[in-house]
Amino acid sequence: MSVIYILICISVFVAAVFLLLFIRSVKSGQFDDDYTPSVRILFENKTKKNPEKEQSTKYKQSNSN
Repeated sequence: MSVIYILICISVFVAAVFLLLFIRSVKSGQFDDDYTPSVRILFENKTKKNPEKEQSTKYKQSNSN
């Protein structure tokens, strides 16, 4: 039974070490994405426009004149 306590303590220690290493790597910027912003302009993302909204704005503009 005492072996289980030792193994639990070791596993908690190892998990804490991994957590600290992960936090340190995030703070140092290791997971920052430097590639995507540079190629974002190469891909066109056409947004879908709502046709009902376009018609209502055209109607409002023609009535405001």
